[in-house]
Amino acid sequence: MTIKRARLIYNPTSGREEIKRRLPDILQRLERGGIETSCHATVSEGDATVAAADAADRGFDMIIAAGGDGTLYEVINGLAEKDVRPPLGILPLGTTNDFARALGIPKHWEYACDLIIQQYAKPIDLGRANNRFFINIAGGGSLTELTYEVPSKLKTMIGQLAYYMKGLEKMTRLRPTELRIQAQEIGEIHEEIMLFLICNSNSVGGFEKLAPDASLSDGMFDVVVLKKCNLGEFIRLATLALRGEHLNDPHVVSFQTREITVTTPDYVQLNLDGEYGGTLPCTFKVLPSHLNIIVDESGISTYK
Repeated sequence: MTIKRARLIYNPTSGREEIKRRLPDILQRLERGGIETSCHATVSEGDATVAAADAADRGFDMIIAAGGDGTLYEVINGLAEKDVRPPLGILPLGTTNDFARALGIPKHWEYACDLIIQQYAKPIDLGRANNRFFINIAGGGSLTELTYEVPSKLKTMIGQLAYYMKGLEKMTRLRPTELRIQAQEIGEIHEEIMLFLICNSNSVGGFEKLAPDASLSDGMFDVVVLKKCNLGEFIRLATLALRGEHLNDPHVVSFQTREITVTTPDYVQLNLDGEYGGTLPCTFKVLPSHLNIIVDESGISTYK
């Protein structure tokens, strides 16, 4: 058996801090599967980006991101501009794990480790937002800000309920924003908008049908735009989105594109994979088949 060298980059505060309890078992399971693994525990914002770039430069055979979508976001930003990008394995130990859900990567650490040991990698698209990169979702609008406004200690204590609490707080203050959206496929949208989402996968914020036709390997974004509406209409649309029945509503515009530019006269923050990603204006581009992700070769594994 050929031994492979892996660099495990983990966020010790992700989710319910499970990684701190499971780390010895994870390392032993990977070692028995032929993967010699060294570790880097993140200590501050952006640390996983530096660690991933360093691991690529040092020639590791693979990199493993252990944590939530925020950890994954930082790791892919460390890899995206490298000439040689090692395959990326994922241990989804965060609060929501949208990207792992979209790829059917098991949330239980044992099964996720076994999948990494199999070492089957699939090329997937990345998104570029000005000078940053995202793997799952980019968006703007007041409600998209809640994912990086929830304190990490609260997420550790009560998990995904922390997002729901923050969402209820922000819903009473929802306001439309004047945006100008330009994409070759639709021309221009210029009006007041509640939020826009640029999806690389079908799993966004725990909604598995928000962009039901999105694919990680088709070289396209699936864009969802919610036009101005009142609170009652917003709640109704959120209910429809749970069932994937929102795209035909007159308040919703949806389309596919390879490149989209969003501008505004207002101050609008960007959400990239659940993290603060700067402000508008921004041009978003697809980078086709840019990164290899370790997945189940059979395609039958699920997050649950």
